[in-house]
Amino acid sequence: MAFEFTDANFKESALDSGKVSVVDFWAPWCGPCRMIAPIIEELSADYKGDAVVGKLNVDDNPEVAMKYGVRSIPTILLLKDGEIFDKQVGVTSKKVLAEKIDAALAS
Repeated sequence: MAFEFTDANFKESALDSGKVSVVDFWAPWCGPCRMIAPIIEELSADYKGDAVVGKLNVDDNPEVAMKYGVRSIPTILLLKDGEIFDKQVGVTSKKVLAEKIDAALAS
């Protein structure tokens, strides 16, 4: 199960976790977000223990989305050491996201 990021837990869970964080900005009404949801779930299982992979509902948690200038969803941010390492806007494949996560883990 993918981690649920919120405005309240974002700093502790994503920025200060000491791990690579993969944050999927989404909303329930977003069709492309529903398309990428199973990929996020798979990546969460694949990288368990190595990275924090989760979702942030922009309707329920607007502060983080505004802070990072998320205007289109799905947007996926890869964070390392509290900074943006990579960004993906729109639907993509599991392979592309896994390559980005691997690059963040290796750097």
